[in-house]
Amino acid sequence: MTDASDTSDSGSGDSADGPDHWPTPPNPNPHDLHLGDPGPSVAVELNFLTEDVEPPLKGWLDRQLARVASLAGVHRGQLSVALVSDDRMTDLQQRYKGATGTTDVLSFDLRDDPADPVEADLVICLDQAAHNAQAYGHDTRLEVLLCAVHGLLHLIGYDDCDPQHAARMHRREDELLTQAGLGPVYDPKGHRP
Repeated sequence: MTDASDTSDSGSGDSADGPDHWPTPPNPNPHDLHLGDPGPSVAVELNFLTEDVEPPLKGWLDRQLARVASLAGVHRGQLSVALVSDDRMTDLQQRYKGATGTTDVLSFDLRDDPADPVEADLVICLDQAAHNAQAYGHDTRLEVLLCAVHGLLHLIGYDDCDPQHAARMHRREDELLTQAGLGPVYDPKGHRP
């Protein structure tokens, strides 16, 4: 998402076990949770492995992400969101993607079948989010939500493997955030690469 070297996992199942450094949500009952059925929202669990930001993410990010997930057609499932530092993200990026350096978000799809309810771990780098938020002139928590939405879209089939797919994905991020009443965050002024 931040540049051409973004290596968010597209939910291909390569890292189905996810990182083992934070709690994973329990397996949902497939009879209770499924994609596209109106009803209860996606359960979102936040795991802070670094300091929260101001204004705080706790109590805001989980509500906003569940709301955006519903707008994206994901009405049931479970997302665990780990918020980490650059150093931790660099370690995870190397371990799970074989890439050097940090990134803003990694998605770990825990489902056996993409048709099952969403069950995933998202890892978001607060340092990268803060840097991007400052560069683009908005609150860090909006950038963190953008990263979470980016990870969610990977889980439901979006990819940013080339410029055309990336543009489509980023348009959808801004559409969803606008529908949620937050306005476009990725590219509100047409300045982001």
